[in-house]
Amino acid sequence: MLNPSIHYVEGRLYVDAVPIEDIVKVTDTPVYIYSFPRVLHNLRRIQDAFADLNAHIHYSAKANANLALLKMLIHAGAGIDAVSAGEIYKALNAGCAPEQIVFAGVGKTNDELRFALDQKIGWFNVENVDELRTLNKLAGEAKTTARVALRFNPDVVASTIPQIATGHSNAKFGLNADIVRDLLTTRATYANVQIAGIHLHIGSQLGDIEASVRAVKLARSLVHPYPDIRVMNIGGGFPVAYRPDQKFPTPSDFAAALKPLLLGYELMLEPGRAIIADAGILVARILYVKRQGSARFAIVDAGMNDLIRPALYGAHHEIVAVSEKFESETILEYQVVGPVCESTDVLSKSAYLPAARAGDLVAALSAGAYGMVMASNYNARPRPPEVVVDPDGKTWRTVRRRETLEDLLAAEMV
Repeated sequence: MLNPSIHYVEGRLYVDAVPIEDIVKVTDTPVYIYSFPRVLHNLRRIQDAFADLNAHIHYSAKANANLALLKMLIHAGAGIDAVSAGEIYKALNAGCAPEQIVFAGVGKTNDELRFALDQKIGWFNVENVDELRTLNKLAGEAKTTARVALRFNPDVVASTIPQIATGHSNAKFGLNADIVRDLLTTRATYANVQIAGIHLHIGSQLGDIEASVRAVKLARSLVHPYPDIRVMNIGGGFPVAYRPDQKFPTPSDFAAALKPLLLGYELMLEPGRAIIADAGILVARILYVKRQGSARFAIVDAGMNDLIRPALYGAHHEIVAVSEKFESETILEYQVVGPVCESTDVLSKSAYLPAARAGDLVAALSAGAYGMVMASNYNARPRPPEVVVDPDGKTWRTVRRRETLEDLLAAEMV
């Protein structure tokens, strides 16, 4: 949605002090644009909310792993939460200290675990018993000790959409209470692993605080008998509004409710979406406008390969005009659709725009998270560039170039 960084000035959409039309003149469309002032605002908002608990914040790179973004967040004091060797590699190349990297994920391979051990990363969030055994073996071979947080699945149903709920008993994530208890009881048998914390993440877009409170209470009860385990990693999940009428609890609301439960613990957080989502937009150009049946279509040059969330989750993104000064003042309802040969290639089933014509620019709002990072080359379409507006709010630069047709063949061997 619109915010102090993504806003209109005299009918023209800006990112901070930069008119989007000025960027598009250089980059063409489609193009992702991120506001670094908004990113820093969102990070500080979480830091300030949990300041009394001296929380360690590890940005969840899966939300958006652009190197320039990672580098800026690391410089601002964030560590990195990684879910693959690739994300660890990117974090290291962005300047993150290895000890400030957390390696999470339900399906870590042996090669990934070896790589993480070789890099001496700070934490492994372990999700099953065999993973712990494997990590113990590999750490022994590497003559090192792996510091571990056991990912606890508290069987708490979060108030979110099913596709991003992770803390219920039928989810693939984490360890149930009985297994956590058994591992804590028998942890001396894992000579090359130090179980030093408990981790939980019950889902993204958490719609209420109560589920998080229940999950933390359950986690506390598990580790209470072990006074040496006082690191509590409560993951992320702070919600972002994608519609103007959505109201969610703030990070401060979560902090106020959780603080009494976390006193005496070293707290870790892994926010991703809450930091980058509303700082990013995807700008597209209308190619054609047509009527078919009862529908009015605006066909744009960005598709589900560029922004898959609407097709994958049924997710909503507000679509707005980059210039409100179209020839007509009439506001009409459009289905905003892309060029990909799939019926699900729909960015919005109901967008209200000034009467549109070919060449007009539109922007999908709150597209900073799970946008470019999930983009693909489906239909042999080169991926778009990424642009950032620097922390000064005035200067901008391209931090990932547009892919070329030649890039589509670069990794193939005939």
